[in-house]
Amino acid sequence: MVEETVKNEDVSDHDRDALHILPLSILPIETPALKRARLIKNIRLETVVELFEDASTGSGQIEVENLPSQFGWPDEGEPHPDLVLLRKLLLMPSYDVYSLRILLREHGIPVNDVKALKLSGTKNQELTEYMATFTRPLILQIYGDEDISIQNFEDVIGLFRDPDVRKAKRKLEIMAGKLGIGLGEVPKFLEDYGDIFLSLSYYRKCLDDIEPVTTQFLDSLDEIRSNWQLKNDPSLMKTCNQVQATMNGLMAAITGRFENFDRSTGNMWDNITGAKFRKVEKLISDYHTTIGGVLCSLTVKMDGWHRLFPTADSGGPVKRAEFIMSEIKQGMERIQKIEDSAPMLSELGDDDEEE
Repeated sequence: MVEETVKNEDVSDHDRDALHILPLSILPIETPALKRARLIKNIRLETVVELFEDASTGSGQIEVENLPSQFGWPDEGEPHPDLVLLRKLLLMPSYDVYSLRILLREHGIPVNDVKALKLSGTKNQELTEYMATFTRPLILQIYGDEDISIQNFEDVIGLFRDPDVRKAKRKLEIMAGKLGIGLGEVPKFLEDYGDIFLSLSYYRKCLDDIEPVTTQFLDSLDEIRSNWQLKNDPSLMKTCNQVQATMNGLMAAITGRFENFDRSTGNMWDNITGAKFRKVEKLISDYHTTIGGVLCSLTVKMDGWHRLFPTADSGGPVKRAEFIMSEIKQGMERIQKIEDSAPMLSELGDDDEEE
């Protein structure tokens, strides 16, 4: 167990915070070589085991079903435990920590260290601005409009480790009363509150990161369709139209969900109750795997596009068209299936306002 913990600590911030990367060292993998590998989703949205990755040598990828021949696992009888595990993992739509918490639990897959399913400190810092929207109402509930030094969520949590916690005790007792919980349960509430809105901040940041590249990509489709050399290729034109329709639909769906979350959480602190918060928490967490899956797929696609065409002038229409036909269109139907599998979108009802 000590050895496994060390390996988990060696997981890079990039891998921990990524949507499309699952370091296998955090899971109960038996094969030593696989403990150093990663499960990734490539630009075609194929889930593969990446045995190595280097700027000079590239990415060494192998399909899960080809692992038995690679590692000498038996072809007959009971499949190797690692193969059983990986077959479950490859079906997961995203490897972000919030989706993994849900999906690993559903499949009964343990992790070597629960800290592996938390965002890195670096990512937490990146999300400070996003979290401010959710932190400020909480701070005002505790302190009102007083001139205070509490500026972020970590400061609120720090109240419970501070010798002068009595300064806020009365207001914390009032909050506990509104929530219908004991004062001793407030730290758990704050932990849940911070985690659910950190997840929302994380996904929103992921969306913001790909929006400029997505806009550039969609503009490129217009250029390709108007190109004299390419516009008479019916297969290419059909693919461009389908990809554009899918991308626009997915971006609109995710944006609509965030708007729905904003409406549902905007007045959460008006007559706050424990039941109201839990409904908001469930509303958001129910969409973790859908939002994570769609954002994972779009991010992989747009990152691949941006690496090859970093500016609007990079490459030419023919080269871009070839990349769309060979890489971008592959797996697009999988993203749509993730979106189509989402639960019905709903908001907090009027009954919550009356609580």
